[in-house]
Amino acid sequence: MASRLIYFDYAATTPLDRRARAAMLPYLGEAFGNPDSRSHAFGWEAEEAVAVARERVAALLGATPEEIVFTSGATESLNLALKGLLRGCGRQNAHLVTTTIEHAAGREVARALAREGLGVTTVPPGIGGHLDPAAVEAAIRPETVLVSVIHGNNEIGTLADLEAIGAACARRGVFLHADATQSFGKVPLDPGSAGVHLLSCSSHKICGPKGAGALYVRRQSPRLPLRPLVEGGGQEQGLRPGTLNVPSIAGFGEACRIALDEMPEESLRVAGLRDQLERALCGGLDGVTVHGTEPRLPGISNLGFDGVAAEAILLGLRRVALSAGSACASGSLEPSPVLLSLGLEPKHARRALRFSLGRFTTVAEVETVIRELTELVLRLRAAGPVAT
Repeated sequence: MASRLIYFDYAATTPLDRRARAAMLPYLGEAFGNPDSRSHAFGWEAEEAVAVARERVAALLGATPEEIVFTSGATESLNLALKGLLRGCGRQNAHLVTTTIEHAAGREVARALAREGLGVTTVPPGIGGHLDPAAVEAAIRPETVLVSVIHGNNEIGTLADLEAIGAACARRGVFLHADATQSFGKVPLDPGSAGVHLLSCSSHKICGPKGAGALYVRRQSPRLPLRPLVEGGGQEQGLRPGTLNVPSIAGFGEACRIALDEMPEESLRVAGLRDQLERALCGGLDGVTVHGTEPRLPGISNLGFDGVAAEAILLGLRRVALSAGSACASGSLEPSPVLLSLGLEPKHARRALRFSLGRFTTVAEVETVIRELTELVLRLRAAGPVAT
């Protein structure tokens, strides 16, 4: 244990479950067919693998297989949802409502749409990092086409009330997209009942392989006016042309099967480890703040340490994989937009660390991090105040 690396960055990516890897192996070898080659057994075998995976993704969402569009990951799914709908709605003055606590992918897509001349309104969170459904509804205009919200926040773990936001969108006659990249497979999701029209998710956040994701597209009449991002073949109902990544899709499907079977017990176990971490650090150190209030994702904890820069902790705790924010923005020196949206001053935002736990996190690892982090923070504070 003394030299073993400890992984507390599950929100960035997750280890590949050996069962998901086993599901991929045939399609990396002899079962190499193209699922669109429907005139021979090689294609039929690949087509069946994709069909099974589609059923498993749908089952995890309480959806039908026809509502699942495979993509390369959540970022592509999010782009297809927002750009595809707003460009395809046929309205020159289309308007998007989103939030200030979106993942970097959501923020960048909104900025790109604004540069195209579409209207964009961002809604800040309320107390504790939660969206107020009434504030979201108040931002809807007559020209609003789509509301897009992050369901489980990737930095502070807060969960949006999709049912209430969905009801608000239904009252105002607008579409709702949910970025469920972090919540998919961690907490129960039922987009159909919640009034969600589009939902983005990813394989590699649930111990599946990288390179696979999905967009849930609600079945309705008339069909959602989605425009594909690229032109090509007719794959995925014409919404995502190109030869499918069968090995990763097969692994994604198995990861969804595992998540559906194990989610209740695993969520409770991981939440217990997160609570143990927070209790010990808040009880053993002065000046520790938990950013984000319940309801939260089970495995994410964002903690601020008074008088200590997050960078100093990351450098001092070299054998523990942690993050100072989103992995997609970890190279930035700027404070987290999510934490700034909570009202934190930049200097306090720079003192925050994200701990994200998951399937293979152990009690012994949590105890080790508590001990080593407590000792490190005390040493850093004794060395003098941090410059911010």
